Amino acid sequence: MRHFLTLADFNVDELQEMIDLAIKIKEQTKKRNFVPYLEKQTLGMIFEKSSTRTRVSFEVGIYQLGGVGLFLSSNDLQIGRGEPIKDTARVVSSMVDMVMIRTYEQEKLEEFAKYSKVPVINGLTDSYHPVQLMTDYLTMVECGKTNPVVAYVGDGNNMAHSWIYLAAIMGFELRIATPKGYECDATVAERGLELASKSGAKIAICNDPKEAVEGADVVTTDTWVSMGQEDEKAQRIKDFEGFIVDKALMNLAKEDAIFLHCLPAYRGYEVSEEVFEEHSDVIFTEAENRLHAQKGVMVWLDSKRGE
Repeated sequence: MRHFLTLADFNVDELQEMIDLAIKIKEQTKKRNFVPYLEKQTLGMIFEKSSTRTRVSFEVGIYQLGGVGLFLSSNDLQIGRGEPIKDTARVVSSMVDMVMIRTYEQEKLEEFAKYSKVPVINGLTDSYHPVQLMTDYLTMVECGKTNPVVAYVGDGNNMAHSWIYLAAIMGFELRIATPKGYECDATVAERGLELASKSGAKIAICNDPKEAVEGADVVTTDTWVSMGQEDEKAQRIKDFEGFIVDKALMNLAKEDAIFLHCLPAYRGYEVSEEVFEEHSDVIFTEAENRLHAQKGVMVWLDSKRGE
């Protein structure tokens, strides 16, 4: 049995298998051919952090695969009243076929997976957002960016960490630019460089957005103020001055470069209204691809039971 906790848990062939499945299932979905790969299976969806895209994409995804999604907030579980995570994991995993968790601490997710009898998927933690990166990679493939130079501009957060692992495993070039004091976790960066040494990926981390974006095929960013950081908003806006992806910055990328954003997007902060709207077709294709990429992940995990 395999879990989907971070991208670093997989090799290039395994991630490509998931992407290939996502492409196949998306094509079938577009033809209204809903193949019941997960017929009568139940996906338990545990949300300690709320989300529009994560809930809709997983709930619709499992339904289109022939199963059903069960939404569980922290208010619906004894875990919100002090029950040990390992006990909740044992109980919930005895009644469902797969679990998706969207929470704060990566350690909490990993403890749940340790005691779970079924595959566990990371729907987002403060450390990683791997399902979003599978989505972004699927979108890049569809846009013809199969061996891209990617520039990430912004906070060294869970998205940046997941970009490091994706690039390191898939073997493409990644440049990350963060303000000073907002760099990626050093352990994640070190692990990424270790993986990159095997794949041939190039990973560069700096504090200059222009240096990162120059000649890039893909430019991406994330909100400067993630959930739980609202009290830091004023300071963060000040510290991130100069890190907005505006037209001047995008003009440094290749002429046919695409812009990605995992949403929600705050115009005037991490991205300008002009850049967002100019690239909105790709951004909202990316948003839709959460549905298809996650179906690929779920079907792949199901295929590995008993191996």
